[in-house]
Amino acid sequence: MKRHRLAGLALAFCASMMVGAAHAAWPERPITLIVAWGAGGGTDATARIIASLLEKELGQPVNVVNRTGGNGVVGHSAIAKAKPDGYTLGMLTVEIAMMKHQGLTNLTPADYTPLALMNVDPAAVSVSATSPYKTMGELLDAIKAHPGKLKASGTGQGGIWHIAMAGLLKTAGLDPNAVPFVPSNGAAPAMLELAAGGIDIVPTSLPEARSMIDAGKARPLAVMADQREPLYPDVPTLKESVNLDWKIGVWRGIAGPKGLPDEVVKRMEQALDRVNHGQEFRDFMKQRGFGVGYASGAEYGAFMKKSMDDFGTVISAIGMSRPAPN
Repeated sequence: MKRHRLAGLALAFCASMMVGAAHAAWPERPITLIVAWGAGGGTDATARIIASLLEKELGQPVNVVNRTGGNGVVGHSAIAKAKPDGYTLGMLTVEIAMMKHQGLTNLTPADYTPLALMNVDPAAVSVSATSPYKTMGELLDAIKAHPGKLKASGTGQGGIWHIAMAGLLKTAGLDPNAVPFVPSNGAAPAMLELAAGGIDIVPTSLPEARSMIDAGKARPLAVMADQREPLYPDVPTLKESVNLDWKIGVWRGIAGPKGLPDEVVKRMEQALDRVNHGQEFRDFMKQRGFGVGYASGAEYGAFMKKSMDDFGTVISAIGMSRPAPN
């Protein structure tokens, strides 16, 4: 009887050890990485290179799933509502810092477990190559002298580049609506319209303006960042050119639903750190013209909170703040 009892205890001990080992062995099966935007775009491309490199780090497939719709709300909601077991993660984009202010959703960055910021592309101000404005100072002087005369475009009404332009004007002490914003289906058609003379300013990222700049049809005046962009090292920051401390841009990072287990968070932070600082990821991003940014865990969470606070101020100033749905 005693022998059976000892055997039972031994089996129970082994079973508990096996459970512990299995728990510590995350991941044991494929991981889903949700992207809130369509296949083929910049967010999708960034997510797929990260997924392929994570597979090498984690030893399991990482499958990218595009969940589009609702101006990003559908995909971001799917990430937030996923089971917090580490097997469904996602790529958050800058829109998560804007959606609630615009009345699209109640979701905020606080509804996620932040893992790592992976990409930042600051806004820049570009004009036509034939524009009379050669510096940011000259452009702001013209806006101040003739409010409403110059027009800008680059995204939909209330989109990231609209907010970038309005925030720049507000920081400069001007009416955020002093440059009427013409909605467009993105930076590419806006840059074509800029070259054709239909609009005067496109406040988009340098990678998105790259083809027109390199073709000699557009002139970048300043970048809304702490430092100059490696893509165009001759383009000054706003601080350098007109002493304005306004920074904004698109960003992308990896997160999970709120409440991820500590061991999952720790392993993902380590894996994403290696991916971000690895040569393969850096080469891919450079080839695409995307910027590389990095902040891990709590720092990424703080980054998102500040981003949301900044957007709230500007969205309210341009009269586009809406109550979130009940």
